Amino acid sequence: MTDGRQVVVVTGGTRGVGAGIARSFLAAGARVVICARRPPDEPVEAAGATAEFRPLDLRDAAAARTFFTEVAADHGAVDALVNNAGGTPFGLLAGTAPARQAKIVELNLLAPLYASLAAHEVMCRQEGGGSITMIGSVSGTRPSPGSGAYGAAKAGLENLAGTMAVEWAPAIRVNTVVLGLARTESAHLHYGDEDGVARVARTVPLGRLAEPADVGDACVFLASDRARYISGAALRLHGGGERPAFLAAAPVNHEHS
Repeated sequence: MTDGRQVVVVTGGTRGVGAGIARSFLAAGARVVICARRPPDEPVEAAGATAEFRPLDLRDAAAARTFFTEVAADHGAVDALVNNAGGTPFGLLAGTAPARQAKIVELNLLAPLYASLAAHEVMCRQEGGGSITMIGSVSGTRPSPGSGAYGAAKAGLENLAGTMAVEWAPAIRVNTVVLGLARTESAHLHYGDEDGVARVARTVPLGRLAEPADVGDACVFLASDRARYISGAALRLHGGGERPAFLAAAPVNHEHS
C-alpha cells in the first residue's frame, strides 16, 4: 500500500450484500474496488468515500488474472479479497436444465476459485501477504431444496477455503462467512412481500434477517489485524440458525427447553 490504507476487492459489490460489504470497508477507511459484469445503478458510498467500479466477468480466469494485476499496479497492493459474487434462482433439480445447473456451479464455485488464484499471485509477492474471505451459505451446510446446485457449490466453496488456508499459509489467510437468511433489495424474490419477510424473520432466533452491514462488519473483522490468527475458519452468520422443525410439530411446550 502506498498510503497505509487497505486495498480491498469485493466481487459482486454493486448491490445487495456485496454493496453492504463494500460500504463497511469504506467506513473502516479502506480503498475499495468492486467488480461485476455491469456497473452499479448508483455509486457505492460510505463515510465520504466511493468504491471504484471495474467491469469483470469472474467466470473468465484470464480476465480475473488481468484484473488483479492491474488493481495491484494502480493501487500498490491487494490486501484483501471478498468473494461475494454468486446467487441462484429457485428451481427444483429435476425441473432445471443441466446447462443451467452448470452455470450456477460455475458462478458460485469456479468464479471464486479463479478470483482467489489471481489474488494469490499478487498477495504472495507483497509484504504482509493478504486475506481472502469467501461468502458461503447455510445452503451448503444442510439440504437445499430449490437450490441444490447452489448448495453443493457453497459446500465446495467452504471446503476450498479450508484447503487454501493450509496451502497458502502463512502469507495468506482464508476464511468463510457462512451466511444465513439476508434482507436485500431482492428479498421479495425469495420471501415474498413485507409480511412474508416478517414471517421468515420470526424463524430466526435473533428475530430478524441479516442486513448487508452485518455481513460487511464480519468481513472487515476477518480482514483486519484483529483476526491475525484466524484462518481456515467458517463463521456462522445466521442469527442463531434455524429452530428444529420438531419444536413446532411436537405437542410439548419447548419454549424453555
